[in-house]
Amino acid sequence: MRLRQGWYALGMVGGLVLAGCEKQQEPPTVPLNVPAVPAPTNTVPREGSAPTTATPPVERVLDTGSAQAPVGSTQGTDGKASAPVDAGNGPVDAGSALAADATWTLETVEKKRSEPPSVTMSSVRTGTHEGYDRTVFEFAGPRLPGYQVSYVKTPVQDCGSGDDVPVPGKAALQVRFTRAQAHNEQGQATVAQRTFKPALPSVLELARLCAFEGEVTWVLGTTRRAPFRVLELTNPTRLVLDVQH
Repeated sequence: MRLRQGWYALGMVGGLVLAGCEKQQEPPTVPLNVPAVPAPTNTVPREGSAPTTATPPVERVLDTGSAQAPVGSTQGTDGKASAPVDAGNGPVDAGSALAADATWTLETVEKKRSEPPSVTMSSVRTGTHEGYDRTVFEFAGPRLPGYQVSYVKTPVQDCGSGDDVPVPGKAALQVRFTRAQAHNEQGQATVAQRTFKPALPSVLELARLCAFEGEVTWVLGTTRRAPFRVLELTNPTRLVLDVQH
């Protein structure tokens, strides 16, 4: 009887030791209060709606190249570019150039490109953000056409008929694309709507002035001659024009 009790006690001790070992070998659980992953650097808010802290930035800046004037730099009548924009202090991804901090300006912003063939504009859209209105010109393919952005005298003219095109507001901000088109290979318009009336705090109306012989030109009727900035974005390929409120 004592021998049987001894074996029983020994079995109980062995079971407890084994359970303790198994408990020690259990993998640690993942805590529920893991901090959120921070948003990537060198990004700008998605166009079309005001940015919020709950939505991380998603758009990266397209490489602007070094042969021409940097995006956001200004050019005067002598054709010489002013000092480049502040590229920021954060790291820049390979193949990207930071233009999210492009200088706000009232001067002409120009990027010349002559690579054939023409690049097709696929859409135009607008939205408002805190402190500025955003207009986005999207293009098919991996590259942007050349462009010039500047305030122009009013009234502006349609490039085909030469007729005056009335735009509301006290200023007209013109965006002229070269080596660009707004139709597909079948001759159908890729941006059928020629005017937009978003009635935003700064941008009151957009009107297409030209889509002819490799040139596509839009004009923005603005409430005043407000500072603007230009960004080149990728995935998809876009030229972004922000106008301060």
